[in-house]
Amino acid sequence: MNSHDVDYQILGNDIQVLEVELDPNETVIAEAGAMVYMEEAIAFETKMGDGSEPDQGLMGKLFSAGTRLVTGESLFMTHFTHRGSHGKSKVAFSAPYPGTIIPLDLGTLPQGLVVQKDGFLAAARGTRISIHFNQKLGAGLFGGEGFILQKLTGDGKAFIHAGGTVIEKRLNSELLRVDTGCVVAFEPGIDFSIARAGGLKSMIFGGEGLMLATLRGTGRVWLQSMPVKKLIQALAPAGGNAQKESGGILGNLMGAFDQ
Repeated sequence: MNSHDVDYQILGNDIQVLEVELDPNETVIAEAGAMVYMEEAIAFETKMGDGSEPDQGLMGKLFSAGTRLVTGESLFMTHFTHRGSHGKSKVAFSAPYPGTIIPLDLGTLPQGLVVQKDGFLAAARGTRISIHFNQKLGAGLFGGEGFILQKLTGDGKAFIHAGGTVIEKRLNSELLRVDTGCVVAFEPGIDFSIARAGGLKSMIFGGEGLMLATLRGTGRVWLQSMPVKKLIQALAPAGGNAQKESGGILGNLMGAFDQ
């Protein structure tokens, strides 16, 4: 089905809110629990699936919803519809942690967009949200993030969320190495794999993690400066300080061996 043509504006700076404006009978879908406020004419309904295939049978809906469980998302999505007979009405959403909302026109992405499993926020009804498995086994064994992803396809607007500041990169048969948690989304023309982060000393004591994501090819890539795992670490200062102190002691020991 064709996606509904919704209007929107993004409010705020560091902790943003997405406000979607609907005409009568227009619908926007969102992750459960993302709604901040809605006007009187808006009605909502929790459903299995994204509603992109309205004639889909029960087994199809169960399969579609089941794939969301694999990505760690809720089994259900919430559909917000303008049930009034005239005028426009608004509904607003926010992400579960501070960051930036990225608006995307899927009509300009004929192959769709691959998104990290917790990156989707909302989209016009008609957008298809499916599971995307990374073919690189190492991404699942070592990368943590990056093996099970979501793919968004359609011809309407979709909104994804990133932690901190968003950086959009355009690769032209180039290679980019990134912290595995900092990849938000990429076009399907990009090859995503996991590579070892330097030598043994760098992996253990460098503080950058054991593995790095490697993005190679031609297309756009969206990165985030503050993935949720780093935010959690920052909010646990005692553990972070202990880890830094431990790293400092071990680093001094390694330095002694180098002399």
